[in-house]
Amino acid sequence: MSEDQRPDERRLSRRKFLGSAAAGGAATLAALSGCGVGSNNDQQQTSTASVGGDTSLPEKRLKFQGAFSPKDPIFEIATEIFSFVEQLSGGRMTVEMLPAGAVVGAFDQADAVHRGILDGSQAVPAFWYGKNSALSLFGTGPAWGHDANTMLGWLEYGGGQELYEEIYRDLLKLDVVPLAYGPMPTQPLGWFNKEIKSADQFKGVKYRTVGLSIDVFKNMGASVVALPGGEIVPALERGVIDAAEYNNPASDMALGFPDVSKICMVQSYHQPAEFIEVLINRQTWEGFPEQYRSIWRVAAKAANSQMYWRTMEVYSKAYEELRDNHGVNFIKTPTDVLELQLDAWDKIIEDEGAENPFFTKVIESQKAYMRRVLDYQNKFIVGRQQAYDHFFG
Repeated sequence: MSEDQRPDERRLSRRKFLGSAAAGGAATLAALSGCGVGSNNDQQQTSTASVGGDTSLPEKRLKFQGAFSPKDPIFEIATEIFSFVEQLSGGRMTVEMLPAGAVVGAFDQADAVHRGILDGSQAVPAFWYGKNSALSLFGTGPAWGHDANTMLGWLEYGGGQELYEEIYRDLLKLDVVPLAYGPMPTQPLGWFNKEIKSADQFKGVKYRTVGLSIDVFKNMGASVVALPGGEIVPALERGVIDAAEYNNPASDMALGFPDVSKICMVQSYHQPAEFIEVLINRQTWEGFPEQYRSIWRVAAKAANSQMYWRTMEVYSKAYEELRDNHGVNFIKTPTDVLELQLDAWDKIIEDEGAENPFFTKVIESQKAYMRRVLDYQNKFIVGRQQAYDHFFG
């Protein structure tokens, strides 16, 4: 099944696949249950059963590059999708995961997959948003008041997946198949050489970020640069930049942020809902049997949940470690800074939409979905702070 099929065709194909799995996929189910998918045994056990008992399926050995350093916890957490792919294929499809920079620069991975230099890439869409600003809307777009799981829900049920495929296929002309998974929690405002107490203090700050967040902070008066993860801390240490955001407490600690700063500002609207992206070379994808394509789709959903569960475990422990043992002061972002960020998003939506019709197309799709879903969530889901204060405060 090609990725440009209509949604109804994809649903029929999914039902066909699931039906066949129920009839003859005992080995696949054994790989899920016997290998302990979703448990701590995932990384130690690998099923030797073939898919559906079909040993005629070809062996595939794929070469991917990630945009993350091996010392970054995201490198291990996000790559669990490849473990699921191997388990569900009975070991007949495996991925060699190379670290950032092993073959090409982190920001060049999408082009390398397009050209067939790599079979696949693992990064975030914002890394190549310079090709088309609308690409950053997939993960690092406006702060509608949502989280990353809601963003992934828009992809799955709100028409986002069709737009996601369209921008790569028709606008960027990249011969790749995109798969999104792995919700990331709201990212900190960043690490600073001095506390930001008001929106006015952002004027002239030399700041690192990526994607549309570059425009957010420019509109706030900052001087912004985009740097790969491995270059951020050295730039902070040398005074090339005054502040930077990367992703989360665990990754920030691994990269060495607490060695050069003790001030981390938390809560921000610049990247409230990012996710991980796998790009697979389209010719490679089309050479897969249909069962292998289905495995990738199912593996992405399994990795989606697993990544969220593990990040909550890893990030919360890293936060305590930084707070209690590294002297890091976590400071809540002032309200007027958050308001300035929202005003900046208004300007970005207006300016980018005037120049890029596809940008507006994505924005309108997101707004329609978010307005409905967030209205329900805000009405029905009780706030967490009061209960936390009651039991732990």
